[in-house]
Amino acid sequence: MSWKDFAEELVGTSKEAVKKVAEYAEDYRIYPRSIIKEGKSFYFLAKIDQKKKLVILNKSKNFELFQGRKEELAGFKAKIAPLSHYNAEILRDVFPFTAPQALGNQTASIGLGDRLGIATPGHIEAVKESAAMPVFAQQSVRELNLTGRTFKSVLDDVSWAVFQEGYQDGFAADADHLKKKPDIQEALDLGYTMLTLDCTDYINDNLDQMTEAEIESAYQEVPDYLRKGLEDQYLNKTFVLNSGYQLEYNQDNFKEIVLIYYKMLDFAKEIQHLLKRSDRDVDFEISIDETSTPTTPEAHFFVANELKRNNIEVNSLAPRFVGEFQKGIDYIGDLDQFEKEFKIHADIADRFGYKLSIHSGSDKFSVFPIIGRHTTGRVHVKTAGTNWLEAIRVVAENNHSLYRDIHAYALQKFEEAKEFYHVTTDLSKLPELAQMSDQELGELLEIDEVRQLLHITYGFILQDKKDGRYLFRDKLYKFWDEHDKEYRQALARHIGKHLNKLGFYEN
Repeated sequence: MSWKDFAEELVGTSKEAVKKVAEYAEDYRIYPRSIIKEGKSFYFLAKIDQKKKLVILNKSKNFELFQGRKEELAGFKAKIAPLSHYNAEILRDVFPFTAPQALGNQTASIGLGDRLGIATPGHIEAVKESAAMPVFAQQSVRELNLTGRTFKSVLDDVSWAVFQEGYQDGFAADADHLKKKPDIQEALDLGYTMLTLDCTDYINDNLDQMTEAEIESAYQEVPDYLRKGLEDQYLNKTFVLNSGYQLEYNQDNFKEIVLIYYKMLDFAKEIQHLLKRSDRDVDFEISIDETSTPTTPEAHFFVANELKRNNIEVNSLAPRFVGEFQKGIDYIGDLDQFEKEFKIHADIADRFGYKLSIHSGSDKFSVFPIIGRHTTGRVHVKTAGTNWLEAIRVVAENNHSLYRDIHAYALQKFEEAKEFYHVTTDLSKLPELAQMSDQELGELLEIDEVRQLLHITYGFILQDKKDGRYLFRDKLYKFWDEHDKEYRQALARHIGKHLNKLGFYEN
């Protein structure tokens, strides 16, 4: 049976009858949730010649906008359009629900970084019953470089997936951890609706290596007008939060806070000017979490207050919290201490009206209830690597030889991969793969050391070649195409666990 047979039955069907026809759409390799009637035309996605295509039935005002080949069917015209960037831009104009929108700062949200471009259907299954606004398109420049993707392809993949699933509840697109103006401008031009500004290059993270004399000398190099203005604002002052917690700035902490953060404020102000020139609403997140030590409440308040005094409007801010938020595993640290300090950070965010942002939020199940409880839904949680790990879990459960090859290659590349990510993985704790049965391989993804091994080596697994051919990429994408339902179910279950622990499902 071909899509053409289905198309002949679809034409002339009323909007009310479309659902009944859609019940057997999958028999024709058609994605039933994608079927939309617009005027006298029908739109849907179908698998044609092993590739997804957009099919448009009957000519309408939008028929000629999409690029593709035309076909004459039984009494009507059809266009078969590739899922190209050009057509994705048209799609976002014709069907605005496939275009990203801004989040604002009053609702819970979750970033769902998809390094493969195939995870959005599973993400939709997870979030559609939750109170959290999804950020389906979320990638950093580092991730793009390691996967061979672009900001353009990331957003396009999401738009097509949203159309495929008929998801019309809205989503955002986050250009994550950007540091350079050309990258920021590119993302804005493409229509990204959230910018996470990585301020690492403007944060002095070396004070722990400086003597008191060196710190004093560096402090005196701060421009006089700025230094004196900040002293008048903070030095020997106490600020009381709504909870009653007191923030004190004295000679011991004030100079260090100024030296660590003052340069990032000019950078943030410069980038805000770029955002103001955009013709759409863009959420602005400030990231100060890439430091060697946790962000103290006094430092957090200083940054927040200076952003406000400089008229820099932010929707969310990411401090570095106490303990460790390593990739792909649960929180490492004292939960009581985390909760004690997190409550203060949440209080500061409430005072200034933005959301706390939790970076490296994948799989931090032990702290999720604390985060949900003390932010009352005004929080943003970022995940990424866990979606890749669920894809690998499906491989481990269904293609044992391919998984064994990937695992062995990850071991070869682990030390090299540590240049990109901070982990404290002890490879001596890894099980001996040769001694495990095929049926046990899926259970490996429950072991922290295995998760981090596979998490940080994804770029090598996806990009490395031998004799001009990818070692794994083509095999993996073919496998995932054949097991898309299993991957969808795995993501719905795993991301659903995140949302449940955070308290994001509506009762």
